[in-house]
Formats: sequence, structure tokens, C-alpha cells
Amino acid sequence: MIAGTRGSRLALVQTNHVIEMLSEVCKDKIEKKIIKTKGDRIRDSQLYSMDSRGLFTRELDMAVLNEEVDLAVHSLKDVPSDLDPDLAIAAVPPRESPAEVLVSRLDWEDLPQGSKLGTSSLRREAFCNHHQKNFKMEPLRGNIDTRIRKVMDGEVHATIMAEAGLKRLGLEEHIKRRFPVEYFTPAAGQGALAVITRADSELISSIGRITHHPSLQEVTAEKTLLRELGAGCQCPLGVIGRATGNQLTLYAVLLTREGEMLRKVTVRGPLAEAEDIGKKAAKEMEDYI
Repeated sequence: MIAGTRGSRLALVQTNHVIEMLSEVCKDKIEKKIIKTKGDRIRDSQLYSMDSRGLFTRELDMAVLNEEVDLAVHSLKDVPSDLDPDLAIAAVPPRESPAEVLVSRLDWEDLPQGSKLGTSSLRREAFCNHHQKNFKMEPLRGNIDTRIRKVMDGEVHATIMAEAGLKRLGLEEHIKRRFPVEYFTPAAGQGALAVITRADSELISSIGRITHHPSLQEVTAEKTLLRELGAGCQCPLGVIGRATGNQLTLYAVLLTREGEMLRKVTVRGPLAEAEDIGKKAAKEMEDYI
């Protein structure tokens, strides 16, 4: 069995984690194949200034479709809501923290107006504006280590990152502040992984054994909202699903780039009805997109 992966340190750690889990439920030996994506090659553009659908996944998905690899491991937030019908998400392992964190030498309240905040995310920019931080936004691309180094070297005063990546790489010491998801609402699927296979693959059943059902339902609601709204990186939308027992709560916030609140919704329902919850939330937000 061959697992396709990007070549970044984080991607390899995530893929190794999935391989370890699969090794406990599958007898096949699993090898890795590194595939470079368009997102890895582009370094000088803001993500929201281009068509970013599949930017970090398309080449991996094509390798799956062309049977060059048997599966691919993605950060689920990078997976397009309109996945190729010949592909399937075979597994969603237990989700890591979906929270956003501050990486800076200064704490959130201590960053003065005009501080340079590095980000290539329209959503993160909008939330900073919503909280009236008056930062100077600077484009910041690169892997996690590169972005941390640019902060520590003073190229920018701070950046906002996903806690999951820092935790997976053992870089928690760089976290200055962990934001509540209601204060700085993450991207759909943040903190979760997706194992992609061909829709007709004989491996779907065995790979599916590593799925964590509550995590799957959380991200199903989040991604359904995104799909129904047709929203991506060009839209400052934060959304988080949280499973508690057999119940699911979906919280979503839509802002303007300038940080004005357009719509905030909370929808609750049975965990098994995650897709319907996402659709209901989308219905309440569709007039504001």
C-alpha cells in the first residue's frame, strides 16, 4: 500500500501518524510517496487572491485517481467541499485542537496599533479587524517553521496559526495565546485529517476503521456549510462544530474583510444529522454571502 503526502515536515508527521493507525488495523506494509502540490510551489501570493480550491491537494488527488498511490493524507481544511466524485474520504482520525493561536514575542493585548501581523488568510485578517487591533497586515507564506522564524527574527511582530500544526510538531512553546473558538473562529475542518482513496477502492472499509465518529460528524457539518454557501478562502467565514455526547453544535461567523459582523449563527441537533445541521446553518447565512 502506498500513501501519498506532501513533503513538508508537518505533512510527513501527519502521514506517519495515519500510517501508524492503519498499521494497527491493516496487515499490508505501507510506504510513503512525496508529491509536490501547486500550493507548495507558490510562495508570493495571498491565498484569497487566487482560486485556492485544491491548491494543496489536487496533485495528490490526481495521484490517487491515476493509481500511483492507494491513498492520500490531507489536512481536512484543505480538502475542497466539492470533492471529485471518483474520490472518497475513507477516514477522519481523531481531531486535534481546532483552535487558533497567537505566535509572537508579545501577548495579544500588548501588541500596539500598527504592529505587523503576518497572514495570508482573509479570515484571520477579518477577525483581527473585528477585534479592532489595527494591525498592519503583511503577506506570510511558508511552512510552520518558516513562519515562526520570521516572527522570532522580527520580520513581523506576530502571526495567527492553527494550534494543531504546532502541537503535532512539538512546537507548543511558541504559542503565546490560545484563542477561544468563539473569539477567533477557525476554518472549516481545522485540526482534522482526511484519508482520501478512490471511491471504488477495496481499501475503504479497512481504512475506515480509524475514523473517529464525533470528529467526522463535526467536520461534515462544517464542510456542508461551506459547500452550501460556495464559500472558500475568498470569504471571511469561521465555523466550528463541537460534538457533546449524541449532540452537535455548529457555530459560524461571517465577517467583512474590514471586520464588520454580517451574520452569526448557532445550530444544534443530533450528532447523526450533521449534514442537515450544516445545511440549516447555511440557509440562515445565505443572504449575507
